[in-house]
Amino acid sequence: MSRTANPYVPYKVRIEKVTVENDERDLKTFRLAFCDPSDGAAFSHRCGQFAMLHVPGAGEIPIGIASSPLDKGYVEFTVKRYPTGSVTTALHDLSDGDTIGLRGPLGNGFPLDALKGKNLLVVGGGFAFTTLRAAIRYLLHDSVRKDYGDITIIYGARSPGELLYKQELAEWQKRSDVQTHITVDKGDASWKGREGFVPAVVSQVAPSPANAHCIVCGPPIMLKFTMPPLLTLGFAPEAIITSQERRMSCGIGKCGRCNIGPKYVCKDGPVFTYAQMMEMEKRGE
Repeated sequence: MSRTANPYVPYKVRIEKVTVENDERDLKTFRLAFCDPSDGAAFSHRCGQFAMLHVPGAGEIPIGIASSPLDKGYVEFTVKRYPTGSVTTALHDLSDGDTIGLRGPLGNGFPLDALKGKNLLVVGGGFAFTTLRAAIRYLLHDSVRKDYGDITIIYGARSPGELLYKQELAEWQKRSDVQTHITVDKGDASWKGREGFVPAVVSQVAPSPANAHCIVCGPPIMLKFTMPPLLTLGFAPEAIITSQERRMSCGIGKCGRCNIGPKYVCKDGPVFTYAQMMEMEKRGE
């Protein structure tokens, strides 16, 4: 049976490279290549979408795609290992050359085509920065950058050792066509950058909301306290775009575990505007 007929049939992919992202070594980026080149040609995703990673004998998990659609020849996922997570533990135990399954892409994505000509504020915190990294890589690509206005990035982590994609962060900070603000909750002796929580930094450095949209992803507590300053700055709920990827389970709307009100996050999302989120939560009461 073909994958088109059966969405549960995964692509076979090979681990080409594993990058340890943090000091605790519980966040790794897996670069995957399709074992069948025709599968790679058929796999086409949008920034903000996710996929199911299947580890034989352990199960599968939904993970946001961390690479840009313009990154050709591979697809990347950054995965956190959880002590009680059998799939994430099994995945972290794998090495270059091992094979796993990939099912997707699933869900919708950030409406980047509709945002052409707009100024963009990208706000992320913690591990949820993965899909934002995909969007930033896309937006800053030489073939795409001219299609958008000013771009401002705000990204925060608990500590310097928990920052993801450190080399890319340094490269973005050097660019003149993007404003990149990196913050940590608490620095260490070697940290020379900004300290402070993401919501406070948003209030300090966020650009004008005129002709602008904001894409924001992070842990629930960060989202809760980031929305008020965005609204105070003048961003309309319709102009704030977020992701509810954390609520994923089966990925195709069959298990019913990801609903918010009348919507299934895996089919109707995971990307929603803040206006849509408020309406969904209201109708779900």
